[in-house]
Amino acid sequence: MTLKEAILKSLGELNKPSIYMDIYNHIEKNKYFDFGNSKTPFLSVSGVLTDFIQKNDTRVKRIKSDGRSYSYYLTKNEQNISIEILSGDVEIQTDKPKKADKSKVYEERDLHKILSSYLKNTDTYSKTIFHEQSNGKDNNQIWTHPDMVGIKFLNLQSKVSQNFLKSINRVDTFKLSSYELKREINSDSELKKAFFQAVSNSSWANYGYLVALEFSDSLNEEMARLNQSFGIGIIELNANPYQSKILYPSVFRDLDFKTIDKLCKMNKEFEKFIEQTEKLMTASEKYVSGAEKELDEFCDGYFANDTEVESYCKEKHIPTNEE
Repeated sequence: MTLKEAILKSLGELNKPSIYMDIYNHIEKNKYFDFGNSKTPFLSVSGVLTDFIQKNDTRVKRIKSDGRSYSYYLTKNEQNISIEILSGDVEIQTDKPKKADKSKVYEERDLHKILSSYLKNTDTYSKTIFHEQSNGKDNNQIWTHPDMVGIKFLNLQSKVSQNFLKSINRVDTFKLSSYELKREINSDSELKKAFFQAVSNSSWANYGYLVALEFSDSLNEEMARLNQSFGIGIIELNANPYQSKILYPSVFRDLDFKTIDKLCKMNKEFEKFIEQTEKLMTASEKYVSGAEKELDEFCDGYFANDTEVESYCKEKHIPTNEE
């Protein structure tokens, strides 16, 4: 059965208002759904429950269980729930999950080094763009800036062919990409918000990507539809960077130089990235290696070996496949 069907079946069998962790535990206990290698399967359950409510699915209702979290139940079972519970006069008895230790939750930007290592392995230079360093204090700038930018140069072995391509059209010698990063995307509404942020932030680049460490399995169909409609690619990041994969490829677009100019004016780091790129593109043969080293040092760091990856993930509390 699908995750949605597993949730409905579990709600019917629990026959009482239940928090998402109780529902997840019931699904696992009865093996109603295979979560595969999902690192946070309980959040997938939470995301689908939220979708039931946001999409006005009349089969499921929810009530506040402790003033903050929600308990869910089937509408058809409402007659089995006491008026005191429905009105909030009596607290729902349930096994509440322990509060997360905030000191052990990784930050979104902790993923940047993992992505930069994955990209470096594909011969792509990448750089984090800190939107808080931009001119002005407009909060809407988060829909203008990419989280990271990357550039990949066309690798031609012959110097003659390299110079020939540059003389025809320099834009063809490289490809610029834009990346929007998220920790987890567990519901349809989260996916759409993140996806269209990626659409907005990537309008200037040849390729645009939405990247996350965790995507709910229930979102595959919607991800495919959005990718086909808007051309933004989707990358599933892995704590081991070299096991990351492109779920849906990005569609190539011509560069938007007006937006590139706008970003250069807004953000010095982005301007420096474009400047370093131009230096490498236009460097004469004897200065290419120096310009390449300068660009590499300016861009984000990356892991030298697997031991560094393991230590970093442990330090930042980033979940791995082994956990």
